[in-house]
Amino acid sequence: MYKLILAEDEEDVREGIIAQIDWAKYGFEVVDSAENGREATEAIDRLLPDVVVTDIQMPFMNGLQLAEWIRSRHPNTKIIILTGYDEFEYAQKAIKLQIDEYILKPFSSQELIDVLLKVKATIEAEIADKENVYVLSEHYRKSLPVLREQFLSSLVSRRLPLQEITDKSAEYGINLDGKQFQASVISIDYIRAGQSREAAAGRPVSLRDTGDHNLQLFAILNIAEEICQKHGTGRVFIHRDEVVLLSVSKEPDETEITGHTFAILEEIRQNVQHFLKLTVTAGAGTVCQSASMLFNSFSDAMQALDYRLILGNNRVIWIEDVESRSNQMLVFDELTRQSLIRTIKLGTVQELKEVMDELFGGLDTAHVSTQDYQIFLLEIITSILRVAKESGSETANFIVPNMATLTDMNKFNNMGEAKQWIINVCTGLMDSIASGRQSSYKQLIDQAKEYIRSHYEESDISIGRVCQHLHISTGYFSSIFKKEMKMTFVSYLLQIRLEAAKELLRSTELKAFEIAEKIGFADPNYFSFCFRKKYGQSPKEYKNSARGG
Repeated sequence: MYKLILAEDEEDVREGIIAQIDWAKYGFEVVDSAENGREATEAIDRLLPDVVVTDIQMPFMNGLQLAEWIRSRHPNTKIIILTGYDEFEYAQKAIKLQIDEYILKPFSSQELIDVLLKVKATIEAEIADKENVYVLSEHYRKSLPVLREQFLSSLVSRRLPLQEITDKSAEYGINLDGKQFQASVISIDYIRAGQSREAAAGRPVSLRDTGDHNLQLFAILNIAEEICQKHGTGRVFIHRDEVVLLSVSKEPDETEITGHTFAILEEIRQNVQHFLKLTVTAGAGTVCQSASMLFNSFSDAMQALDYRLILGNNRVIWIEDVESRSNQMLVFDELTRQSLIRTIKLGTVQELKEVMDELFGGLDTAHVSTQDYQIFLLEIITSILRVAKESGSETANFIVPNMATLTDMNKFNNMGEAKQWIINVCTGLMDSIASGRQSSYKQLIDQAKEYIRSHYEESDISIGRVCQHLHISTGYFSSIFKKEMKMTFVSYLLQIRLEAAKELLRSTELKAFEIAEKIGFADPNYFSFCFRKKYGQSPKEYKNSARGG
């Protein structure tokens, strides 16, 4: 069923339209009706209809003004304008508003049904386009190389769960089935400014002389791919302006993968120098036993590149030759840190446990030094403390006593105990942040309500003015106001104004139009309309009944 709202100021016309059509038969449901454009905006914001049928001439906000408002706030909503012959030329000027259909008055039920079915067909065609399996499949096929690159980049950026690696490598046709893994980085050596002899002599300029870094990277990638293809091993891609080589071996012996990797890197280096007249330095990382630890190997490969300052460039440098490395480092990388911070601030306890499983999962504690273990925990704790500090003094005061056991870090019997301790601390911090956020919401809403009560009599008061006073965005304010108050800002403002109107009607001799002006209504007729709609009687009738007259 597609949701529809009807805006028509003439009650008999509005009710006639609703009664004369079997809406469900044609796939529609009239979820609300409105007597004017302003009333319609409230219903549209609240109910998010698929179609709005509106008369062009209505009080307070006409159909074209309503259409303009819909296009700015709900661009996917279809609009059908009801217009008389004498208004048609005027209505045609609204083409820029992208009105979907017009119906000329007077019209029959069948004419409206025909137009509704046309609009319904348009909606379904748009949905079909988005859901078309062939189109999606073709788009996916064309996007596959990009998705592969993104997946490979994520492998060396952070630790991915093994199941995700298995699923995506199978989906993207990347063979990561092995017992040993190694990441290497191929970096273009710095080229000093100045013309080559060939360029100075007017002969064709080499790739080296173009200065086009992206083109040079692409050329190196092509050479690396050819060499890997020749050897039937390795996967190369560009990541962070470097060419990365991932090596996978099914042999359990580490010397097999390192020997093969070094041979490929050396062949790439020589070919680049010979064919492209460029020199590159390759850094080779540590060997790991899981594809989920390739990000660690990549980090070591990047560190190996730093040693060209000492050893010179145009060579292959293995991190194990220049620095001692444990078999498995505990790494708290940036993306995992951001994931932990996001979970503490906005996530659930279950999501927190999943992040902890990712951090601690698959680690062979037998190969982790006490120093590495302590640094790893300290990095996590530092991130937790930073979140507590950013969340405010009360939260920070909560977290500090819980961190008193920091000195007892060496007393944990195993990683499981450390992991559970961190989960407990984070859970308490999450509760404290959530409580503080709720308190902040309440304080913000209280301030907004106070401001509205103090300025409701001003006709130009708006959500924008309130937000400017509170120094927050309208989108954020709208969401929390509706969540806390169970009504929109417009509804609350109207409620305050009408309550004030009732008090003035009971206690003063002011006329309805004077009260309308006093409580912020620019249009006295609209005040009377809203009052009658809410209380079932006109202001004058209410005044008489309140005074027993």
